Amino acid sequence: MNKKAKELSRQRSKELNEILGKPFKVLDDGFIRVIDYLGTDSSIVQAARVSYGKGTKKIRQDRSLIRYLLRHQHTSPFEMCEIKLHVRVPMDTWRQWIRHRTANVNEYSTRYSVAIDAALNTKPEDWRQQAKKNRQGSSGKLNSLSGEVFTQEEQKLHELTRVTYNHRIQAGIAREQARKDLPLCTYTEAYWKIDLHNLLHFLKLRMHPTAQLEIRKYATIIGEEIVKRWCPLTWEAFLDYRMNSLLFSENELKILQALIHGNQNEAIKIADRLGWLPGSKKKVKKDLECSEFEKKLKKLKIDPPWNKNNK
Repeated sequence: MNKKAKELSRQRSKELNEILGKPFKVLDDGFIRVIDYLGTDSSIVQAARVSYGKGTKKIRQDRSLIRYLLRHQHTSPFEMCEIKLHVRVPMDTWRQWIRHRTANVNEYSTRYSVAIDAALNTKPEDWRQQAKKNRQGSSGKLNSLSGEVFTQEEQKLHELTRVTYNHRIQAGIAREQARKDLPLCTYTEAYWKIDLHNLLHFLKLRMHPTAQLEIRKYATIIGEEIVKRWCPLTWEAFLDYRMNSLLFSENELKILQALIHGNQNEAIKIADRLGWLPGSKKKVKKDLECSEFEKKLKKLKIDPPWNKNNK
């Protein structure tokens, strides 16, 4: 192979090659496996420098460039990498997944084939309670004794819906109609192909602690078991600048500046002027934006001065 052909040869990841086709188990009957991929960290460096070579020979320089790109949100070089996954996932989780419209998808068809005979089951200790402050989230769990009742009801429901579905299929009812009463916990399968830039956005949202637990488990495996092997320099920068970083608004920065300079009264005045505090501008309860800012302060180990003031 001549020098030019070698420079243009497809870049591969030894670590990712070792798990090609290997299924990573998720939930009770789900999985994720890598079917194919294009590019590596070196491809991102190539694209950023608009060159055909393998980029800088020194890993340290490649790392610095990737971190710079991610830090400054120069996203197009990350689109040079793509990955194709085969996933088996409950339909209710898949509904959230498919909302990310930046991927190419081909899903198992229950019009063409018989529905997969598997459904997500819930253990007695895994029933979650509805969060009081977050309408779309959960908080805490039922005790296992109470959960046992719901688990038994779930098993009966799964059995009934499957028996009903199979009865329709055996009677010659069209598959497209026979499926209509299957529960959302029924597993489906799909091929999902996405570029690295959009995959990182997916992971940022779906690995977040507020994401639904089921899809969070899938996202965590994609990130920690797959992307980390595929593009380790990008994964390191992603954790640093996206997952484990904090974003502050202009008003939040003004409050932080006041606190850094020891001016707690000024910080309270700013929060009050924004209507963040209980009683501010006749508000009955604390502003949501204020509550979210307080969580950021907690990570910085800073006590909100208005809480002290209210005690």
